[in-house]
Amino acid sequence: MKENNSLFLPEIAEVVSTRQLTEMERYIELKIKDTREFNFNPGQFLQLSVFGIGEAPISISSSPFNRETIGLCVRRVGDVTSALHKLEVGACLGVRGPLGNGFPVEKMKNKDIVFVAGGLGIAPLRSLIQYVIERRDDFARITILYGAKNPGEILFADELECWKQRKDIEVLVTVDKPDENWAGKSGVITRLIPHLDLEPSRTYAVVVGPPVMYKYVLLELQIKQIPEDNIIMSLERRMKCGVGKCGHCQINGIYVCLDGPEFSYHTLKFLSEAI
Repeated sequence: MKENNSLFLPEIAEVVSTRQLTEMERYIELKIKDTREFNFNPGQFLQLSVFGIGEAPISISSSPFNRETIGLCVRRVGDVTSALHKLEVGACLGVRGPLGNGFPVEKMKNKDIVFVAGGLGIAPLRSLIQYVIERRDDFARITILYGAKNPGEILFADELECWKQRKDIEVLVTVDKPDENWAGKSGVITRLIPHLDLEPSRTYAVVVGPPVMYKYVLLELQIKQIPEDNIIMSLERRMKCGVGKCGHCQINGIYVCLDGPEFSYHTLKFLSEAI
């Protein structure tokens, strides 16, 4: 957002493309109407306004190196997101952002990275994964773990397949409930972790998914002796205004929208309500 703009004043963005990913998720690409380049860090989010309906926080899913358009994966769960699903190319909406802090990419350089994504968690992680791929020489071993409820709910399946074909990335995908056509791994995502050969002191684990997943993933990562400061989690908790004014996302004095939404486990474990 321009420095002289109010934090509460949306800019106008135009929908330049849309595609349905699953029954519940739709991918929307936006372009800021004043044609400026849009700069953000992986892990930041936007406040999207559908005029006359409301506003919702949505994580940025696209590569930070593409400054022409902004990609967002929207799950249909309420009035605003349902309206976003109905937008067609050429439609306009309001955008505030980028907001929040991104993932600590500088700290992760020259380290091994394990991405652990559950369901919609692949959406914000996609931006970071694309960043790492673009700067592949800056990072050591890369492992991507992704779990979905069933094959029909796998997001960005085509990209996951492309990443699998790379020799410099390991990709493991599992589903809780396989169908008769599924030939991959089955079971919860935590089953993938024990088999990983990790060097704890040089590994960062980046975890994004439903809250129920975090507890069990953390247990497995602790068994692997990953340092608490090296476990990064995304916590999108009741965010509303996006700028720390409304207090909806406050947890023991920490504002998720301002101080996060990305936190180390070392920080989060002291916030009893967080996990």
